[in-house]
Amino acid sequence: MLHLGLTGGIGAGKSTVAATLAECGGHLIDADQVARDVLDPGTEGLAAVVAEFGPDILTKDSRLDRPALARRVFGDEDALRRLNAVVHPLVRAETRARLADLPDDAVVVHDVPLIVENHLAAEYHLVLVVGADATTRTQRLQRDRGMTAEQIEARMAAQADDTQRAQVADEWIDNDGDPDAATDQVRQLWRERIAPYAANLAAGRRAPRPERPELTSPPQGPRSWAVQAEAILDRLRRAGGDLVLTADHIGSTSVPGLLAKDVLDLQLGVADLTAADRLAPALAAAGFPQVEGHWYDSPKAGLAEPGTRWDKRFHANADPGRAVNLHVRVAGGPGWRYALLCRDWLRNDAGARAAYQQVKEHLVATTGSTRDYAAAKEPWFDQVWPQIQAWAERTGWAPPQP
Repeated sequence: MLHLGLTGGIGAGKSTVAATLAECGGHLIDADQVARDVLDPGTEGLAAVVAEFGPDILTKDSRLDRPALARRVFGDEDALRRLNAVVHPLVRAETRARLADLPDDAVVVHDVPLIVENHLAAEYHLVLVVGADATTRTQRLQRDRGMTAEQIEARMAAQADDTQRAQVADEWIDNDGDPDAATDQVRQLWRERIAPYAANLAAGRRAPRPERPELTSPPQGPRSWAVQAEAILDRLRRAGGDLVLTADHIGSTSVPGLLAKDVLDLQLGVADLTAADRLAPALAAAGFPQVEGHWYDSPKAGLAEPGTRWDKRFHANADPGRAVNLHVRVAGGPGWRYALLCRDWLRNDAGARAAYQQVKEHLVATTGSTRDYAAAKEPWFDQVWPQIQAWAERTGWAPPQP
């Protein structure tokens, strides 16, 4: 089951995008509607809210007086916390119940206004943000809801800004102009990313990758490689729970300024490879199926006994829109240490970065596939391994404690 988180600022036009996703085949779960449903007359939720805030939040016909409740909690952090403590567990339970009725290969669209503000992005395979500038949103809210400029300003000020939303947006849907343009963008997104992702997830397979290697400059703006990597690592930590001891961004995209293939290399540290195998189903459900085969790293002298195999598990992303290589290694083991050491050496040595980039550019021009490209880099790392060791000894480098 593929879970999409849909969010956007007030007046951005999220409902239009939600309707289009539903037309494409998505199953819509509106968090605001669920929150209203769990506080209907006669529900456990309404009884709990009345017990917390008193009967004066009810109308004459024993329904929730939402404006009265809003006045009670607006500007009162303690009251809002108490309200959320009642409502949020009920919303989660009702959402789980509705999900249980859906097919395993469903695409679920979670319409949640405050994904960014409540730090919920890690709960979804993809986060879709609907965006429009403040002027457009203000005009819509005045026209469609009759809100005053002061009311609009207060609501916008209480929400995340566009930079914060962009940092969590796997996809930004521009709804600033013609609504048909936004609808077309959503339909194209469904065809090219969402539907293939759902199919890959259901089949337990990785998304296809380009055969030939290609280097690209680091992306600019709020969705840097580092920001994208951390967002995915948050999802993996949530999926793996206590089995995940460490989670790190490694490889070329973790080195600022370095040209790289647009593939994020991530590393999870686990207690042992038995734990890695126990973790595999959770990673697959999170969008990272295990890639079959015997996977191991190229050993380096001094990090393990001679002849020791650096075994690992390898997963890759089912999402066709964001290539990820996920290495699952024993935390504290030689392969785990080496990945972190190489990253930190390249981050701290400008000369090493320049030399490595030259090697990468040469290999892209002379190798025919990504597999050949990866294999051809290994001799260079063997050559510079003494330099890496010397740097580690000189600086007192140590990996983070698992």
